[in-house]
Amino acid sequence: MVERVIAACDGAAKGNPGPAAWAYVVADSAGVPQRWQSGPLGRSTNNIGELTALQQLLGATDPAVPLEVRLDSTYTRDAVTKWLVGWKRNGWKTAAGKSVANRELIQDIDALLEGRDVTFVYVPAHQVDGDPLNAIADKAASDAARTQEGAGGTAADLPVPDPVPSSAPRRGRPSASSASSSSSATKRSSAGGSRTLSARFPGTCPCTRPYAKGDKITKVGSSWGHPQCAGAGA
Repeated sequence: MVERVIAACDGAAKGNPGPAAWAYVVADSAGVPQRWQSGPLGRSTNNIGELTALQQLLGATDPAVPLEVRLDSTYTRDAVTKWLVGWKRNGWKTAAGKSVANRELIQDIDALLEGRDVTFVYVPAHQVDGDPLNAIADKAASDAARTQEGAGGTAADLPVPDPVPSSAPRRGRPSASSASSSSSATKRSSAGGSRTLSARFPGTCPCTRPYAKGDKITKVGSSWGHPQCAGAGA
């Protein structure tokens, strides 16, 4: 029996429309990342980025192997699992009689899905304990949208997702205790201190030495790495 491959795909647009990109990450049956890829789209929309990410993922995986696709776009999920049949039946018109948006991309995805065993799993984005594959794809797509340069690699050089705040900032006037906490945090930052956290994924510090999942890491320049490298100005 062929084991199912697990993957995630994501799109990004800085402005929507704005500089856009796509990305995917392919893992093994246990969800351990194996390879990833991203690419720029110029000025485009988030929906096109999401659809292109799925298109690229399907084209880069073996159609004979069952595939689980994790994604945070309900539009992409519903387009290929709910609306597609009706659109095709109506001559690629919506229920309101309008032309289906992004038709060519969706038609290409439909062809790539033909005869394949593909399961779509929706995962919320930007969660503290969210899906790790989605977080990697999100980071890769965001970086590609910002730089308009494609990238790719293996488990040895995965994009490192930015930490997600554990809670959203409160609105309104802060309490005395929260104001005091905020003040002390500012002081630590101005004194050159830097927040550390446990790495959710293995990665490589700018010093070129790797760190493992669970190791303490902190900001080193624009990347993440060993706390001692931040102190040394690496």
